[in-house]
Amino acid sequence: MRRRATLAFTRFDAAELKFCRYLNRSSRSSPVRQLFRGVSWLGDGWVWYALILALPLVLGVDGWWATAHLAATGALGVLLYKLIKCRAVRERPYITHSAIECASAPLDRYSFPSGHTLHAVSFTILLTQYVPEWTGALAVLALSIALSRVILGLHYPTDVAAGAVLGGALGSASVLLAPPWLV
Repeated sequence: MRRRATLAFTRFDAAELKFCRYLNRSSRSSPVRQLFRGVSWLGDGWVWYALILALPLVLGVDGWWATAHLAATGALGVLLYKLIKCRAVRERPYITHSAIECASAPLDRYSFPSGHTLHAVSFTILLTQYVPEWTGALAVLALSIALSRVILGLHYPTDVAAGAVLGGALGSASVLLAPPWLV
């Protein structure tokens, strides 16, 4: 299994290199690099922790149930992406290709899937169930977090796409499996 994944990632790495380089070049601009470092830092969890903790203030008593729902889904997301990362062992673009510049320190060694994107999509789906008026801002934030990971040289587009698919599936399943009174 690992050998097949390694071969597949080698092919994907080569196919994605041009696009990765194109996006990563923008990080040479200090304002762009600083902007996307900030966005990526928010995606480290800070923005999600703040929003989740704000739910009881926004929703009252029901916000505590929403907080628990998001926290449980987030914990499951961490387990899911760490399990996959440890098995897939895809090196980050800046490690594999000297043409890709690492513009921000990674949280761990491997790149597939993007945990930042997984959580951004998952939390966006869940939060918009509880506070629909946040949809636009959360969608822009999730897209910015996903884009930041490629611009900073930390992920390939397929890492981000896989994170988005997993996050979408996790968030949607969490909404569907939640008791009707919860969401």
